[in-house]
Amino acid sequence: MAPTNQRRNRADSLADMVSRVTKPLFGRRGLADGAIVREWRNIVGETIARHCQPDRVSYTAHSRSEGLLHLRVGHSAMATELQHLEPQLIERINTHFGYRAVARLRFVHGPLPERTTRAPSGDPELTETQERAMAQTLDAIEDPALRDALARLGRAVNGQRPKG
Repeated sequence: MAPTNQRRNRADSLADMVSRVTKPLFGRRGLADGAIVREWRNIVGETIARHCQPDRVSYTAHSRSEGLLHLRVGHSAMATELQHLEPQLIERINTHFGYRAVARLRFVHGPLPERTTRAPSGDPELTETQERAMAQTLDAIEDPALRDALARLGRAVNGQRPKG
């Protein structure tokens, strides 16, 4: 009998491992591997995603197409707006997946989970030594736009390193 935990001499990607863990959880809600949840902002855009999120997908008779997508909506006014946008939303969803995954939408009113947003940070401050070293490195670059972009990148990278 072969051991159940065999070595494969390769590393798994984090996406593969997360997918294996979350697939059963999303599957119970009809969300397959959860792609619609992960990609929601890309599918519908930031403005709409801020006010609704996919809750579950219902399919009929062992079919995995033309489902009913249940959307959790934060308030009634947005639900009314989304009803008017339903054909465009369905088109975006189906275009994203490449087949007719969703045929209808159902709006479920309820609170949305609070979003964690990061405050935009300015360029991190560098020490005088770091600034001089970066300036010397960037002096050889003639294109001012490229030099500015690299300076911003250098400040971001150096600013994230622990001081000391």
